[in-house]
Amino acid sequence: MVQRLAAAALLAATTILSATAVHAQRPSPPPGPLTDGFLCCNMRTYGDSISDINYDEQGTSVVPAGTPARITAYDFRFFNLDLAGKPQRIKNDYSRNITLIDFAKRYVVTEDPKRKIASFPPAVGAAILAGKVMPGMTREQVLMALGYPVASENPSLDAPVWRYWRDSWSEFQVNFDAQGLVKDVAGNAVALSRVLAAAP
Repeated sequence: MVQRLAAAALLAATTILSATAVHAQRPSPPPGPLTDGFLCCNMRTYGDSISDINYDEQGTSVVPAGTPARITAYDFRFFNLDLAGKPQRIKNDYSRNITLIDFAKRYVVTEDPKRKIASFPPAVGAAILAGKVMPGMTREQVLMALGYPVASENPSLDAPVWRYWRDSWSEFQVNFDAQGLVKDVAGNAVALSRVLAAAP
């Protein structure tokens, strides 16, 4: 009887260990979709990292809207992606009031923004490509040019004012009219010189 109980216990332990080993070998599914698409908007990278604040600081370079993008992994506050063959990560530094999956969906889109940009009036398309805004632009066009305003300071994209930062000292605001078109841009001279497109 004792031998039977010992054999049964050994068999149960072996079964549990085998099941655990099989489970450990199985990769866990990603916490979000590994989307293939395009970068939504002009984003500034410093090496292999992009922040949602999108500062225009020394050492950064622009990855243009419409760059082929593929999400490869998710982490605690950022997601990894392949941008035109180069590994990058986009960090959720200031938009933590939205989920990481929703955050990633903002930046990797399935419709190529370059096609839309080509359909806009030439002055608007040129402004977007230069990372600048001008009166009369739609919200979508502003997003393509400047990226998303950080969610912690802009909880609603329907708000009449979007707050942006060009660097740690230069804030500016994009003001929209009742139709959702850019009315004007307010900020100091340095910020305006960087983001306001010349009148056509």
